[in-house]
Amino acid sequence: MEINKVNLFASGLSVTILVICCLVFVFRLTGHQKIEYWLGIILILTAIPLTYLLFIAKQFQRPPLYYVQIGLMISFLIIELFFDYIFKLEFRKVTWIVIFYLIFFFGGTGGMLGVASLSGKIWLIVSVILFLIMTTLAFIQRAITGM
Repeated sequence: MEINKVNLFASGLSVTILVICCLVFVFRLTGHQKIEYWLGIILILTAIPLTYLLFIAKQFQRPPLYYVQIGLMISFLIIELFFDYIFKLEFRKVTWIVIFYLIFFFGGTGGMLGVASLSGKIWLIVSVILFLIMTTLAFIQRAITGM
């Protein structure tokens, strides 16, 4: 696979992740828990193509930051899988766990901005706009729902 195709795939995946996160917050705000649940599963499944990107990174001589960006997002998805889907923890009421969770969430999704930027300025702009929307929705839904 050539680097431009890999970059485009990675950028599309980054934007997809950010859109799914925005939708999770919207559906949480509107009380559609089943849709939120299934969007969460789709989000967790993005770990599969992210892992693929991680494995082929050496082939394209990616810098160390790329590994950190992808690794943080995968780490967040694993945390999400265990906290919300396997153990079904009520962790959002425990401040120190929420802080830990948010570090990985914003680190991972923020890292996706760098990954998206590999395909050019337009991808970066779209990703930054989505990240800002997602961040706003995250804080609004936290204030309203406490989740």
